[in-house]
Amino acid sequence: MDIPKHIAIIMDGNGRWAKKRLLPRVAGHARGVKRVKEVVEHCSDLGVQYLTLFAFGRENWKRPQEEVSFLMGLLLEQLNKEFIRLHEKDVKIRFIGDRSRLEQIICDKIDFIEKLTLNNKKINLNIALDYSGSYDIIQAVNAIIDEGKHKSITKQLLEKHLLTYPDPAPDLFIRTSGEMRISNFMLWQMAYTELYFTSKLWPDFNKKALDEAIHWFQTRERRYGMISEQLE
Repeated sequence: MDIPKHIAIIMDGNGRWAKKRLLPRVAGHARGVKRVKEVVEHCSDLGVQYLTLFAFGRENWKRPQEEVSFLMGLLLEQLNKEFIRLHEKDVKIRFIGDRSRLEQIICDKIDFIEKLTLNNKKINLNIALDYSGSYDIIQAVNAIIDEGKHKSITKQLLEKHLLTYPDPAPDLFIRTSGEMRISNFMLWQMAYTELYFTSKLWPDFNKKALDEAIHWFQTRERRYGMISEQLE
């Protein structure tokens, strides 16, 4: 059966996982980080070539300052530890999003990790950080305007300026926690992506849950906007 070449995931439900256990929200985020390594390594073992994780959206800055500060600290901790371990697993890591609001120490660590893993071959991991799909499209248009040499914008031209370029569009999108929306994630790229929603909270989303999502994907008939043979 076909394994999706590119999987995109919204890792939702950390706060609800903690609330169900009478724990602070930050405990759910800490637990959710542990799932990231498991999912990345399982995707790599299955032959998935690209994995994009929505780690922090532009709207997330509106969360309580205490929670945002914890998330930034957790990110810095992972940059110092887990991302180094992923490098040892031959994972190529790239961060996509706006870095202007991130602390310099985080930006420096991101640059270091990207350079360190640049030539790794096992799987391409994109971490969407201070990212949104609308931001991605707007920054692409502005980049084209700044070049000042194009009379019109084509689909191919815009795609070359998206933050995910040159990666292919996701084949499978997964959102945990039961929410059934894409929440401004990869709006352009997911035009024909198969959308899978599960009620599992992210800290409970293990290898078996990922296998179930991929099995569902394998049952889909992908049409890319074409009229089916039955209607021709």
